[in-house]
Amino acid sequence: MTEFRNIQADLTRFRVRVLIVTALMLFLFLLLALRLVYLQVVRHTDLNEQAENNRTSIVPVVPNRGLILDRNGIVLATNYSAYTLEITPAKVVDVDQTIEDLTHVLDISARDKRRYKKLREETKGIGSLPIRTRLTDQEVARFAAHRFRFPGVEIKARLFRQYPGGELGSHLIGYIGRINQTEKKDQEDWTDEEQANYRGTEYIGKLGVEQSFESQLHGLTGVEQVETSAGGRAMRRLSSKPATPGNTVVLSIDIKLQKMVEDMFGDRRGAMVALNPKTGEVLAFVSKPTFDPNLFVEGIDADSWKSLNESIDRPLLNRALRGTYPPGSTYKPFMALAALETGKRTPTQSISDPGFFMFGGHRFRDDKEGGHGSVDMYKSIVQSCDTYYYMLANDMGVDLIHDQLQRFGFGELTGIDIHGEVSGLLPSTTWKRKAYKRPEQQKWYAGETISLGIGQGYNHFTMLQLASAVGTLVNQGIKMKPHLVKEVVDVMTHAPVTTDHMEIGSAIAKPANLAVIRDAMVGVNLEGTSATAFRGAAYTSGGKTGTAQVIQIKANEKYEASKVSERFRDHALFTAFAPAEDPKIVLAMVVENAGFGAQSAAPMARRVFDFWLQGQYPSEEDMAAVKLGKAGAPLGKPRLVAEVAWPPVR
Repeated sequence: MTEFRNIQADLTRFRVRVLIVTALMLFLFLLLALRLVYLQVVRHTDLNEQAENNRTSIVPVVPNRGLILDRNGIVLATNYSAYTLEITPAKVVDVDQTIEDLTHVLDISARDKRRYKKLREETKGIGSLPIRTRLTDQEVARFAAHRFRFPGVEIKARLFRQYPGGELGSHLIGYIGRINQTEKKDQEDWTDEEQANYRGTEYIGKLGVEQSFESQLHGLTGVEQVETSAGGRAMRRLSSKPATPGNTVVLSIDIKLQKMVEDMFGDRRGAMVALNPKTGEVLAFVSKPTFDPNLFVEGIDADSWKSLNESIDRPLLNRALRGTYPPGSTYKPFMALAALETGKRTPTQSISDPGFFMFGGHRFRDDKEGGHGSVDMYKSIVQSCDTYYYMLANDMGVDLIHDQLQRFGFGELTGIDIHGEVSGLLPSTTWKRKAYKRPEQQKWYAGETISLGIGQGYNHFTMLQLASAVGTLVNQGIKMKPHLVKEVVDVMTHAPVTTDHMEIGSAIAKPANLAVIRDAMVGVNLEGTSATAFRGAAYTSGGKTGTAQVIQIKANEKYEASKVSERFRDHALFTAFAPAEDPKIVLAMVVENAGFGAQSAAPMARRVFDFWLQGQYPSEEDMAAVKLGKAGAPLGKPRLVAEVAWPPVR
């Protein structure tokens, strides 16, 4: 009986266990069914999209970058396609060893390795980076045979930027470079649309027109939907939206004129800006020395960067835009105009020049020993009499000078259409109080005003400002905004969008007073300090020479260039316009440490005017003479601009 009960108990426990297991199984199957319903019904659309995304991939199509042309259609920046060998650091176990192994397959130089290392440091190893560019077809085939040995290394076809002129006009054209970490962070503040347009873009404009007109040159990014394998490799294209190439940017620059001026500078340092006073179009924008922007396209190597960055000549400095210089005697016409406007002088009022001006026990010397005798306003400009302007500056005072000269844009940004412009310095008592901390430094001393009259002292301006000011002076007092871009051409419609000729000021001075100054500047080129350089010209022009001190000379010492280190010698400056009766071109230029403007700068200006007004290009003999600073009449028979070989061979 007991045994029967035990069997019954065991049977009951077994049935309970079966029921529990059955209930558990039913519960689990119910959960599975619910999960299937949830996945197949509730989340069907979402999961179907994910599955499709696993099968397909959206790939951005980077647009071709727009061209940059000069005013005559000469190509200054273009693109070319080439194969590159790229390494993705995140997919490689040992990058250095991989590069070493690759050297047994392809020629990878020490320069390539240094450039790759620099790129990794700048980009923190994000994405693929080129170790070799411009591979030949044979090299592509050779790597393809060994590709299985190098995971994380691949061949890509890319578009590269090319600057056919090399160093020519590099400061104004600029260059493109790989987007760095700072720029990536800045892009986080962009709109979603802007960020989407830069998907896949690895290079952007870094300087000059390339940087300032980035949005026009970049174009619109396209997309491709491709089917991918389980390993992520593209199998076939399903759909695509083509990219829209960037627009063509046409500059107001005449690159042949630009080349001529750069050639005339030779190895000398300096800057020149030439523009049309009626429109503000910049015709030449020279900064010497220059650099080759092609060095930056693939990522500049450490040695080249060190050479450029540490050079005493500072080739990366855009002297036309950011270099500031004392204007020297080129400032005198503006001082004279200020005197007429304020009633401090009349055109016929004369002073007696003994060759110096005494103030506070200090002797301010004129450049002509013994003086110029009786000097009126015309003679003060034509013969560049310092004493006249020492007296005038003392009579006017620093704040009146500031208020009058500021109207011409001195000490202010011109608003030119590329980034990086500096304002220079037009001093005033207010400026000095803000610029210095100690009370004794903040005080303006009357003796500091005297040297302002001849463009020395605290005065420091760019050649762009000086050229713009001369343009305003000869354009009936109408100030035009300087601009480098003449028009942007829509790549799809081919419709040009012309840059507005923006007037930013008028009635700067009375017409009669402007005429007095212009006539005196014409006298400078006819019978004054720059007459030798303009002898025999087929047109009439106006100008003003200038010499700016780099170091101060004591009152009892005489400046002798031969006894001064080359980089401490005076700068040579020149401003000019032509033709005198209806100016079509004005310029301002400086040749650093070259001495007298009449000798080193004016001859270059003469060739610029011959080019622009007569279509003449200097003979090789003439070019060599100008490089040496010879101020005589043109040598040899000038060539026609159309006969000069172009484009430059690279």
